[in-house]
Amino acid sequence: MNLTFKPLPFPPSLEADPEAFRNVEDAIYRHGIILFRDVELTPEEQYNIVKAFDTSAKQYGHGNDHEKATKTVLHSYLNAIPRVPQVQVIGHGTVRDHEGLEELKLKHGHHRTFHETLIPPEDEEKFGATRFFRWHMDAALYNFEPPKVTALYGIRVPQGPEQVVWYGDGSGDELPVPLGTTAFISGKVTFDILPDEWKSFAVRARARYAPHPFEWIRNAKAVSTGLGIVSEGLEKPFTELSSWEEEKRKTYPFLWKNPVTGDLHFQVHPMTITDIYVDPLPSTTTERKGRYPEGGHITDLKEIRAILQEMQRPGIAPELVYPHPWKENDLALFHNRGLMHSVVGLFQEDQIRLFHQCNLASSDSPKGPDSEDIEKWCGN
Repeated sequence: MNLTFKPLPFPPSLEADPEAFRNVEDAIYRHGIILFRDVELTPEEQYNIVKAFDTSAKQYGHGNDHEKATKTVLHSYLNAIPRVPQVQVIGHGTVRDHEGLEELKLKHGHHRTFHETLIPPEDEEKFGATRFFRWHMDAALYNFEPPKVTALYGIRVPQGPEQVVWYGDGSGDELPVPLGTTAFISGKVTFDILPDEWKSFAVRARARYAPHPFEWIRNAKAVSTGLGIVSEGLEKPFTELSSWEEEKRKTYPFLWKNPVTGDLHFQVHPMTITDIYVDPLPSTTTERKGRYPEGGHITDLKEIRAILQEMQRPGIAPELVYPHPWKENDLALFHNRGLMHSVVGLFQEDQIRLFHQCNLASSDSPKGPDSEDIEKWCGN
């Protein structure tokens, strides 16, 4: 992935400095991710930075009720700072007396706990082989709207030999990565490289997500690329989920419009989707070609996952992934409605990784393609 470097001073307070906020906001929406190095940051300051992008937002992206999260695949990774519950402590290893938390046993996502197939331990040790754990945008996808911006702050960053991601899907793809990297891909690029027939489908499609989606997939297993779920029927029946309400389920366009550039970003969570709704081609389109020209409602999970695999897999090709080389006191702000990301890597038991993460459930929902976009990609 080609990177652009441009100096951008770190603003002590985005709320107090409107010009600084405009510069940072514009950079995030245009470039996807921005990095400040050597930043000293309190949890309160991190929360205020994220809140500046959505001043009505108050709760953590998955809500502040962490008791309910114990039934989901995310429960072992959520450690809220008591005085600022919108900021989570994440990482690896045992940390004591940190921000009012007496002891934390942090857990770094490892594919052994979630993927259907596994890299042999001897290959992990000999080659440094690892995987993308779970590609996603930060979003509850039930009851709460997806955050606009996520802030990741590296406090303790272990150093070690480079590792290599093995895609494990028969492609032979590999990607050298720094130890404990966070991998990012662009939703804009994922859409831009689609064939026209899939672009036409994408601008007409909407994704519907399961109630309590991360509880729904708790027993399911991921594919080797971390880009979806294996269809084995291991999802929890809706009738056995925690109490839920139909009106709190979320349905979003496949494509989310960038509020600054107007670009379309392919933002579909491939693990928690249950339905695809596709509008028919516009009546003005005389050639009824492409995928699902008459529209439809797709409910078969195997079919849904096959469609998303075909559409999303090209977007995680090695040359399109940015694996960030973390340093201590790095602050990364990224456009959560325009990128997807994944935990990567394997740590030794005695290695400590300590990060603060903050994102806020938004006050509005993502905007999808407009009539001009549909005409552009569905017209003759």
